[in-house]
Amino acid sequence: MRDKRMFWLLMLLGFSLSAQIKGVVKDSLTGKPISYVNIAVENEKTGTTSEENGEFSINTKENRNLIFSALGYEKLKSKANHVSEVRMVPKTFQLEEVVIMPHFGTKTIEIGSTKNQMAQAFDNGPRIDVKYFPYLPKYKKTKFLKQVTIYTDSSIENATIRLHFYSVDAYGFPGEELLEKDYIVTLKKGVKKSYFNITDFNLRMPKNGLFVGFEKLIIEKNKVENTITDYNSNTTRVEKTYYPLVLYNFVPSDYYYTFYGGKWNRETKSADDSSTHKMMINEPAINLILTN
Repeated sequence: MRDKRMFWLLMLLGFSLSAQIKGVVKDSLTGKPISYVNIAVENEKTGTTSEENGEFSINTKENRNLIFSALGYEKLKSKANHVSEVRMVPKTFQLEEVVIMPHFGTKTIEIGSTKNQMAQAFDNGPRIDVKYFPYLPKYKKTKFLKQVTIYTDSSIENATIRLHFYSVDAYGFPGEELLEKDYIVTLKKGVKKSYFNITDFNLRMPKNGLFVGFEKLIIEKNKVENTITDYNSNTTRVEKTYYPLVLYNFVPSDYYYTFYGGKWNRETKSADDSSTHKMMINEPAINLILTN
């Protein structure tokens, strides 16, 4: 009887311990690797990104669910101990009639500036943070998205992140992606603003606004390792940082949205906060330039 109890105890311990899970993500039709797939542990703030060759590794418990998300593919969920080779199914799209309207570029307006321009950088981890841009009637004459500006801090040259443009769904959450392909941008070393021309995407400001966000790519080329020594305990540890760090502005808001655990989460004031003031949030330092 005692041996049987020991057996089950060892089994439970095995399921509770984290392991390094390795695998590769491929297209189910072509068999080609899929790069930069967002891989999240369901309902947790743990995640990673597949490398350019589709390979990935993540530390988690083997009985946890992993959620795989990539633009142009159906979302996939699988147990961590069954992901040595993941096959993602391409989405089928109902193509709508595309109307190409002329761009004149004679008028521009920058939107997204805040009263508090004192931006600070911190590691947002493996999640997607977004900034909401509401539609205003004055945008009627400058309805095309011309340029996106993002403020970053990087200790390495040519760090990369993915930018996202989302519609607003019926519940006010980030909805469908407005781009058909990944938009990966490269950032220079240092603390600086980077400007990216998005005219060719032919994006127009939706009447209910849009979300613009960034996704840190947890890949080897973005990683910097530093050895930290604790002289009190005479121990060392390796600290990993993935660049670039996006800067944030500290602004008032009723809520904000962030993607982790395989889904969008709406963060609001805590239930015990009885104040009538809006909470202060860290909002990505992202601006847009609209044109006609």
